[in-house]
Amino acid sequence: MDQKPTPFKMDRVSFELQEDHNFTWLQSLGTVFSVFDQQDSGNISFGIENNGRKQFVKYAGCRPMDFSGNPRDAISRLKRAMPLYKTLAHPNLIQLIDHFETRDGYAAIFEWFTGDCLHSHWLFAGRAKHCHPESPFYKYKQLSIEQRLLSLHSIFVFHQHVESKGYVAVDFYDGSILYDFTTDETKICDIDFYRAAPSVNDMGENFWGAARSKAPEEFALGSPIDARTNVFTMGAIAFGLLGGEMDHSFAKWEANRSLYEVALRAVSQDRGQRYSSVHEFFIAWKSAEN
Repeated sequence: MDQKPTPFKMDRVSFELQEDHNFTWLQSLGTVFSVFDQQDSGNISFGIENNGRKQFVKYAGCRPMDFSGNPRDAISRLKRAMPLYKTLAHPNLIQLIDHFETRDGYAAIFEWFTGDCLHSHWLFAGRAKHCHPESPFYKYKQLSIEQRLLSLHSIFVFHQHVESKGYVAVDFYDGSILYDFTTDETKICDIDFYRAAPSVNDMGENFWGAARSKAPEEFALGSPIDARTNVFTMGAIAFGLLGGEMDHSFAKWEANRSLYEVALRAVSQDRGQRYSSVHEFFIAWKSAEN
């Protein structure tokens, strides 16, 4: 029998969870003005405002409606992610302010960034993502090539930084990208599963990530997850934001032929054919822009 959802109302938001939960700690931080409750990761997130300052609060420990796992696992994952935000701190990454245990879970507080998530599946699922005029992904695709190239630069610069620190990106996809349509600023918002390099696929085909951005090795148990994997991811993101996503044909590509050739090499099924690093890929990309 389906469990009846438990409704919550806090300040300016309403949402439902699978069961009751104590959020008094959250309300002590300020006024809750937004909620992101349709995640399958076990996390629920909130926008909080206090004395004119906005913050983003990510929390594990409750049971969101779309979560089928154990909250204790979600808590462990969020805790483990916290050092990453310090080690990989960068202007293009959202800034971690604080993190702490609560009575029933774990909370991470970030600086608020006024940007839209390019994969806002809770508002624009399926076809609506690609064609609804209010969909952030659709709006992004209407930007000029120049604006999108600058945005991709922000993404590539950050992942070159990740590589230089000895890490690999895991579970990076368009849902990890925030874009401010007023300032044309791009930020990365979720690096919880990034790992020290080199790493291996220890989960098989269910390895973290969206299928449209994953390299072949991210579907195969025991395969290396390394710089060449990240090169594939960068190429896949380029096809998502400038081309036909998983359709790698030139007919769907909106930028020049040289950039297309760079992106196409990056997403080679054969790892050996790809650029050896994000750094090498980015050099080729910048050269192809001119």
